[in-house]
Amino acid sequence: MTVRLGPVGLDRIVLATMNEGKARELARLLGGTVRVVETLREHAGVTLPPETGRDYRANALAKARAVWNELGVPAVGDDSGLEVDALQGAPGLHSARYAGEKATDVENNTKLLEALKGVAPRQRTARFRCALALVRGDDDVLEAEGICEGSILTAPRGENGFGYDPLFLPEGETLTFAELPASRKDSISHRARAAAVLARAVRVGD
Repeated sequence: MTVRLGPVGLDRIVLATMNEGKARELARLLGGTVRVVETLREHAGVTLPPETGRDYRANALAKARAVWNELGVPAVGDDSGLEVDALQGAPGLHSARYAGEKATDVENNTKLLEALKGVAPRQRTARFRCALALVRGDDDVLEAEGICEGSILTAPRGENGFGYDPLFLPEGETLTFAELPASRKDSISHRARAAAVLARAVRVGD
């Protein structure tokens, strides 16, 4: 997937993620800052490092550095996760593989619902957290973080989005991330907030 836009802050970036849902969102969110957004579909030979960092920031930075080192092109790494208070912050850094190394979204959602079985609605508070890292050179790194507070439902709702979106009800909303129009999700999500911070940093730096 390549997105081409008008004159903006950066000429070209590569999104350092294998998650197509994240890539679609980031392409939309960074569209006003970057002229050309590419994904790893255009760079199939690039391998991302395993997510072994101590936090989201470390994982995002490692992914972006791997793409920069391989291609010599500015790269944006993303790491994000769902933190559920009743589960002491789980699944957290392991959100993508909560139900196993190659777990599907449905499997992860099913395990989460099982883990929260019997937990009262008022105790199902949670948040999505996203870290973004833009690497433009060996010593040129910009980082940003975004958080979206909400709660976990007792059953999935909606057909849009990906990951835990059908279970996550953002604070102040009546629709889950999987029910909201993309335009609304892009204005309140953890990834949207992180991307907005990153975009401002790019514009100030340029």
